Amino acid sequence: MGGRRKKAKVMKINGETMKLKTPIEASELIKDYPDHVVLDSDAVKHFGVRAKPLEPQQHLQPNKTYFLVQLPKFPEDDHHQENLNRVPRRVKSGGIHMGAKDRLDLLMLSRRAVSDLSSSVSTTATAAGGPMRVKMRLPKAQLERLLEESKDEAEVAEKIVDLYVEKSGGGGVNGGAATTRHGGNYSKAREKRVSFAATNEEEIHLDGASL
Repeated sequence: MGGRRKKAKVMKINGETMKLKTPIEASELIKDYPDHVVLDSDAVKHFGVRAKPLEPQQHLQPNKTYFLVQLPKFPEDDHHQENLNRVPRRVKSGGIHMGAKDRLDLLMLSRRAVSDLSSSVSTTATAAGGPMRVKMRLPKAQLERLLEESKDEAEVAEKIVDLYVEKSGGGGVNGGAATTRHGGNYSKAREKRVSFAATNEEEIHLDGASL
């Protein structure tokens, strides 16, 4: 009886169950299971797929149930791997990390999980010909997809601008040149230079400065 109370229950995805004597660290459990993480059953119950895995140094608690789960694998061709190798790596925090997550960290586009699949767009602009700032809020999943499908950060920025133009009905940011007529003479409007930066709340600011 006393021995049972000091054991933690670990379940695999195939239904196999293990009972481990505590105290035991998560690292001791996953050392024989590459690409696996340990999830607290209570965390899975409350957060679902967003449940945070145990850190390697965390202890499994007696009389608790844990899940041993394998991380999903994503095929990576040589070109994609080359792009990832060019990106400077940053210190990682706890959790499930993948290539897209590393790139999100680099671009500072993600600080917290976003489960809402809706997106909202708000726009503020000054007088014609002046600087313009556009603010977009996108789901984290959509940002990760953009990063996976893009070769570099410049292409990510271009796709984000295209998204804004599409959501605003074809108006808004214009990376090309527009032609206006003044007194019978045609003149080329000044182009907009677009850059982007992220805030702490999954918001992307597109800053356009007149060239």
